[in-house]
Parts: sequence; C-alpha cells; structure tokens
Amino acid sequence: MARPPDLFGEPDPEPRQPPAGPRPLADRLRPRLLTEVVGQDHLLGPGGALSGMLARGSLASLVLWGPPGVGKTTIARLLAEAAGLSFVALSAVFSGVADLKRAFDEARLRRRGGRGTLLFVDEIHRFNRAQQDGFLPVVEDGTVTLVGATTENPSFALVGALLSRCQVLVLKRLDDPALDLLLARAEAEEARPLPLTAEARASLRAMADGDGRYLLNMVEQLLALPPGGDPLDPAALAALLAKRAALYDKDREEHYNLISALHKSMRGSDPDAALYWFARMLGGGEDPRYIARRLLRFASEDVGMADPRALQIALAGWEAYERLGSPEGDLALAQVVVHLATAPKSNALYAAFGEARRAAKETGSLMPPAHILNAPTKLMQDLGYGAGYAYDHDEEEGFSGADYWPDGMGRHQFYRPTDRGAEAAVAERMRHWAALRQRKARGR
Repeated sequence: MARPPDLFGEPDPEPRQPPAGPRPLADRLRPRLLTEVVGQDHLLGPGGALSGMLARGSLASLVLWGPPGVGKTTIARLLAEAAGLSFVALSAVFSGVADLKRAFDEARLRRRGGRGTLLFVDEIHRFNRAQQDGFLPVVEDGTVTLVGATTENPSFALVGALLSRCQVLVLKRLDDPALDLLLARAEAEEARPLPLTAEARASLRAMADGDGRYLLNMVEQLLALPPGGDPLDPAALAALLAKRAALYDKDREEHYNLISALHKSMRGSDPDAALYWFARMLGGGEDPRYIARRLLRFASEDVGMADPRALQIALAGWEAYERLGSPEGDLALAQVVVHLATAPKSNALYAAFGEARRAAKETGSLMPPAHILNAPTKLMQDLGYGAGYAYDHDEEEGFSGADYWPDGMGRHQFYRPTDRGAEAAVAERMRHWAALRQRKARGR
C-alpha cells in the first residue's frame, strides 16, 4: 500500500497494474528487464555504453536515436528502474511549455525528497528551439536525467547546446536473429506455433523491416486466424497482411542517406547497387526529377571528361522522363544510372573548377593581358589593346603558345586530366601543347 503524500507532495508510485481488458501482444511481450531487450547488445551487452553507465551508477542524459520499433521507450523505462529514478514520460507531439514546466517542478520536489527523475521525451525532435532550450538548466543542474527518443538525426534535429549536455546513442534496426527471438517469444506466449511455412516466416521478417512492434502486430493478425488450417506460404501471407511502406521521408535524413548511397554506388562503378538505391528512392516516393537533377550533376562531377557523352545521356534521360512520366520514364533514368555507373570516372574537371574558383576569388581584380583585349577604338589601340596578339589558326599546328594569364599572376595548372577513358587523349594533347609552349617560349 502506498504511503500518503509527504511534505514534498510526492507519494510513492503504485505498482503498475495491467489495464483492464485484452492487451496487445506487443505490450504483453514488452521486456521487464534490460537483459530481455533484443537487438541492442552494443548498448546493453557486456561492455555496452548503457551497461557501463549503470555499473558505475552514473546514468547520463541521453538521446536515443533509431528507427521505429527498436525499443527506445522500453529501454528508457527500464533504465529508470535500474537506476532507481522516477519515470516520467512526455510526448513532444502532445506536450507544450506548460507540461514541461509541470514536469520540471515535480522533479524539483522529488529531488528535495532525495529521489531523482528520469524524464523521457518521445519524439524530442518535434520540440522547437525555444522548447529544447528549456531543458538546458534542469539537465545542467541535475534536476532531471533527460532521455530523448528520436527517429531523426540529432545533428540536424536538436540544438547544439542540448546535444552538448547529452550522450547520443544509436539504436539499430532489429536484424533477423532479433526478429526470430521475438517470434519465438510470441509463440511461447500463445503456446502455439505461427501458421507459416519456413519461407513465409522469412517473408514476415522482411515485411517487418527491422521494426519489432510492427512484427508483433502482424503476428497478432496471424494468431487470430482459425486454428487447424494449412500453413501460409509467402503469397498467402502477402495477401493477408498489407505490405509496409518503406521508411522514407523526402524532407529528412533518409532522403539524403539514399541519394548519398546512389551517388557513391555509381562513383564506385557498381551498377547493381546503384539500381537498387535508385529503386529504393522511387519506391519511397522520391520525385524522379530530383534524381534526374542529381544524375546530371554526377555526369559532370564524377565522370567528366573521361566520358563527355555522359552529360548528354543524363540530359537525354531527363528529357525522356519529362516526355513519358512515371512509370514509363523511370526506365530512361535507370539507363542513365547504369551508364554513369559503368562509365570511366574522373573528377579532374570538378577539382580543376574548384581550384579555379578559389584563385579567381583571391585575384579577382587583375586585368587580362593587353594582347588578348579587343581594340574597337583608336584610343584602345593607342593604349596597346590587342597589340601582339597571335591568331592561333595562323600558327604552326594551330597553337600560338601565348600567355593568357593576368600580368604578374603566372601560369597555374588547375586541370590535370587522368589517363582514364576519353580523358587519356585529352591528357596527351595537353602534354603536346605544353612541349610546344616551352619550345615557342625559348624561341621568343
């Protein structure tokens, strides 16, 4: 029996009672100990970051970053129990400044009574900057141990001052062994096996996409089937359960993760991986025009002069998509992906342009040499504009070897062609011109 409120107004909490009525399977299988949490051994196993904190008796404020259904809320609740802290949960979706102030005030009362508070904030990234700043003093002075849960990259979603006061821990999506363990627990809870063939069981894991809660919700639908029927094969399973939409948000981190994966797969000359990430982006609802724009950029940045046709092909693929639309036009973009992935690679153009821009910024006021300036008036002719200009078409081999750089700047080499693809011929021509230039310079 709980004691009445003391001087500080905070009674001992009543033991949690299960709610009346049937409980969802995911709730019934919720871990009661940290050792029962699956898939996060890098944090909770021997030598894990959380195991070490608890062993030292120094639980820090945390940000738990990971995809849905991997145990963020459960871990926070169990951490509070293991550390002897009162557990208070808020959701950034439904809470405002008044709720935060109330939670902070209650935490101060508990602290005066000798008990700490673990304040769990689900979807903490949804709080704005001012609300996030409100955590700073209570985290700083130890009024609360903050544990925030987020599916978004904390580097972008949380203010730097809050990040500096919290340790970010990354939770992994549940792998097949972890999902298998959840399936075994569900079967033990219900005292019967799932009505699935081995192939369908693998399909069920794939449909869960690393989300334990979603897996158990699907299991609950399977367990509601009348007993005694034939095991479901993958086709029957797919017909029974709606396929989960891929985790993808065009405005957030997954968008940038997948375009990075596509870009790097093409740069690494792996057309199969590039097609996979391209398909993932389309399946997640990405605008194909965004992908086409990035493919066009890739053609210049990573293929460049090694295959000058790449730029034309990327532009043609984009135009084909504009004429056809989806899904017919998607194939044109897939052709561009494969061409870029299998083309010879060179970033010499990209690097040269970067060097040239930096040099132009540093020497932006220097005039071109007088001999390459046009002289449409007598005054300009008298000033020496155009004097001594050598018309390259009239020179030996069509090359004058003149100095086109600003006076006092001297020659720079920005473009250093590789020996890959069509750029090898460019490199040979440049070596030939360099030799001609030196010869002509000696003859002047």
